[in-house]
Amino acid sequence: MCAAAASASPSRYLSPFTALRRRFLHHLLATTPRPPPPLRRCIQFPRMAQFWTQGSLDKNKALVEHLKQYGALRTDKVAEVMENIDRALFVPEGLTPYTDSPLPIGYNATISAPHMHATCLELLKEHLQPGMHALDVGSGSGYLTACFAMMVGPEGRAVGIEHIPELVAAATENVQRSAAVPLLMDGLLSFHVADGRLGWPDEAPYDAIHVGAAAPEIPRPLVDQLKPGGRMVIPVGSYFQRLQVVDKNADGSVTVRNDASVRYVPLTSRSAQLQDS
Repeated sequence: MCAAAASASPSRYLSPFTALRRRFLHHLLATTPRPPPPLRRCIQFPRMAQFWTQGSLDKNKALVEHLKQYGALRTDKVAEVMENIDRALFVPEGLTPYTDSPLPIGYNATISAPHMHATCLELLKEHLQPGMHALDVGSGSGYLTACFAMMVGPEGRAVGIEHIPELVAAATENVQRSAAVPLLMDGLLSFHVADGRLGWPDEAPYDAIHVGAAAPEIPRPLVDQLKPGGRMVIPVGSYFQRLQVVDKNADGSVTVRNDASVRYVPLTSRSAQLQDS
């Protein structure tokens, strides 16, 4: 439109912004709504969508069902154990225990996201059979150690080590409120104050070792305490971390493979962990 025409009929003139907005609204109203895309199965990194933050999905059983739906839980035994060990008992009051996210438990430590617990249990399940021995390095809240104890049963042994005494005390209290308390009372599940990088040789060798913090490299003492035929799951790296699966063969040789990209707090000394508390 020329300038003369615009001045002759100012009420019919539309600014470019107004015209663009009208075209957008017309297009929006004329477009048929599309159905939402199908939910995708989860992978370990990045985290799966946190659908169970809603009030209708705030129970531990619902959390387990969602972990099944997203593929983090694949076997009935692991699902049963995670359903019996209520995550809420191991999370500080005031936090949302059923979100798929790591949560702080104090002293610069965290409880891992539920899908990572499920992942590690699935990777270790053949080495957590009744009667076997399991070591949980950096046991923190005690959740995964309790799961280990439930899987190896009263014929087995589950040991958690943590270098923060207050966390060891808290983990023990948490387990006392859980379904794993009979194993704790019978001494088949125990927590100890120790440097996780050195393991716990008193109960070695272990069929399964889990490390809940990222080491710059695989600690040799943990490899030494792994039974031939046993397996260790450990995050390795600094900023870029990989969850590594370490299998000790019958002849004592070791095979290592990467499972997933992850993000864990560092496996370090007690003083280094507490310096920012």
